[in-house]
Amino acid sequence: MSRRYDCADPIERERGLQEAAAAVRRGELVVLPTDTVYGIGADAFSPLAVEDLLAAKGRGRDMPVPVLVGSPRALDGLVMMLGEAGHDLIEAFWPGALTIVALHQPTLDWDLGETKGTVAVRMPLHPVAIELLTEVGPMAVSSANKSGQPPATTAEEAEDQLGDAVAVYLDGGPCASRTPSSIVDVTGPTPRLLREGALSFEQLREVVPDLERMTS
Repeated sequence: MSRRYDCADPIERERGLQEAAAAVRRGELVVLPTDTVYGIGADAFSPLAVEDLLAAKGRGRDMPVPVLVGSPRALDGLVMMLGEAGHDLIEAFWPGALTIVALHQPTLDWDLGETKGTVAVRMPLHPVAIELLTEVGPMAVSSANKSGQPPATTAEEAEDQLGDAVAVYLDGGPCASRTPSSIVDVTGPTPRLLREGALSFEQLREVVPDLERMTS
């Protein structure tokens, strides 16, 4: 049976974070608030947990799950060849609504879906999310909704869609924005904007002048 914790209450927040961390370590799913929309998360290094996450959303392996981290330092063991553009973007916009697509370390023992050797990674600007990520390490996190349905901007909306597939719901109140993160791919010689979200193309180009839009 699912449990929901009101993170506006200090006692419930502490208990909820403890329960969420324990659930992640058991390979269970949790819902957490971020600075964009609510996310459904699992241990990034548990293939079974990631499989359960995809099943809860009704999503296929052809749409691999992004990874959230609690600190830029966590990238050291996850990705390679960020390049100057990747480092500059992270310095300018993390924590925040920027997702970086980079080549992941080939030695990593994980299965996030059909990633083709890449990983989409972000550090969210939300204290509850950062505290959980700092405690358990990198998490595979996707928007907390059924595939094809609107992303949840409250814990209640997430619970209505995902129900008992999730062990713990961390209720951080309504999200400040429904706008998803912007996504920049730094796997090639020139950084490319894959999705324009909370950060505009112009904002990103102020940091990386050679940024290109993805061409269809």
